[in-house]
Amino acid sequence: MRRILFSHSLIKPLVAGLLIAASVPPWGFWPCAFIGIAVLDSSLANKSAKKRFGRGFLTGLAWLLPSTFWMIDLTPPGWIAAALIHSSFLALGMALLPPKKGRQLALIGVMTLVEFARWRFPFGGVPLATIPIGQASGPIAPVAKVAGPLLIVAITTAVGCFISSIIRTPKKAMKTLFLTVLLVVGVGTITVVAPDGHEVENINVAVVQGGGPQRTRATPTGAAIVFANQVSATENVKTPVDLVVWPENVVNPDPDLPEPDRNPSRLYADDARLTLENISQSLDTVIAAGWFHQDPEDVTSNLNYVEVIEPEGQIAGRFNKVRTVPFGEFVPLRSFVERFAKDSLPARDVRPGTEPAVIETSLGKLGIVISWEVFFEERAREAADHQAQIILNPTNGASYWLTQVQSQQIASSQLRAIETGRWVLQSAPTGFSAIIDPSGKVLNRTGISEQAVVQATVGLRSGSTWYTKIGILPMLLISLILFAVGRRPHFFKRN
Repeated sequence: MRRILFSHSLIKPLVAGLLIAASVPPWGFWPCAFIGIAVLDSSLANKSAKKRFGRGFLTGLAWLLPSTFWMIDLTPPGWIAAALIHSSFLALGMALLPPKKGRQLALIGVMTLVEFARWRFPFGGVPLATIPIGQASGPIAPVAKVAGPLLIVAITTAVGCFISSIIRTPKKAMKTLFLTVLLVVGVGTITVVAPDGHEVENINVAVVQGGGPQRTRATPTGAAIVFANQVSATENVKTPVDLVVWPENVVNPDPDLPEPDRNPSRLYADDARLTLENISQSLDTVIAAGWFHQDPEDVTSNLNYVEVIEPEGQIAGRFNKVRTVPFGEFVPLRSFVERFAKDSLPARDVRPGTEPAVIETSLGKLGIVISWEVFFEERAREAADHQAQIILNPTNGASYWLTQVQSQQIASSQLRAIETGRWVLQSAPTGFSAIIDPSGKVLNRTGISEQAVVQATVGLRSGSTWYTKIGILPMLLISLILFAVGRRPHFFKRN
């Protein structure tokens, strides 16, 4: 039966890619990733470099095209281009593997390096539909606090290789099973003893979702409606409350005009700030809200930032988004790309910030990771490294079709919570909004399009995890060593 199912050279890599895709939210069948890696490994055994390249490429396409389908609402050409580029990363990695001895050890290193590469390149990377995102609700997610998301990639690949070995060489099943048990026990022990910080104070928080239809586009009159929805939802916040979190760019004002020249259907910055000050004073709370508007100092750029207002109405500080979205907030190679898709591109790039991802408030230091930034593990780590006691993730997925990017963002927030040992508060205008504890458990999550307020008592936390101390470099070095050792077949020859 097995030979019939996998007789055609194309089927194995396609099945492998589809299985890995199935592990990623919104499907989230996390065991599928282990089986997908097993199928991929078995498809590479004893094959030439050319065939390994082709099978790696097919696996990448079957993995990435369905799991990043949401990108067609952002940039259809970018969706195809990202899948082709990142599939070529995987293809090259598979071509570099040895065909026999050492292949699986090298595969663990290569898969980890390939995932890291696509999180960073090109144009800053596209860390979506990743192996760690697929494992965010699985049993190995807690290892992220030990060495970050790359350790999840390495362990997932190792388990897949063990499954492949058992299927391909049943006579060695007991040996493989024994090694698997050792791996599980060892990793489990390390995870239990690894620190994850400690609570220093409890506060009452409210995450506010204004609601509205998906695929909402930014328009001048629409900005006033979105803002009004947020204000209306905030009226349902129960007091006492210490911190209120609004989503990304729900304060999207027109440039200020003299009062007689204003359009009553538009939102203006001074009116918006006065409203926020009144809310903070009436609720006696710190409020964090996302702003988006043209840069008054550079009319060719936009600004995307979070501003925090204290209970007395004064501004505690603001954080400008550092990691901006390619083709959504900035256009790489703009002069070239505009020849083909000018009408679907943003007219101005967002000017990225340069400051650390924290704002000092009367509650303590708030870590700010705006929308897209939550997919990049170093952003939350930077916040925790600067003594942030809680992580806020204001976001806006209202313009996207389906719920792929929103559900993957929840999974990314889970990983960032585990990695930093901090509570994460995710707020979106139309969903999903959520409160996530330091173990990565989603305590509350809203539905799509509903107007809702999610409230809870959470902890401000101090201390570091191993990952916030060491970062991602150790796993990169380990991955390179695994690849290098696996590439030396004579190392495995018996004396």
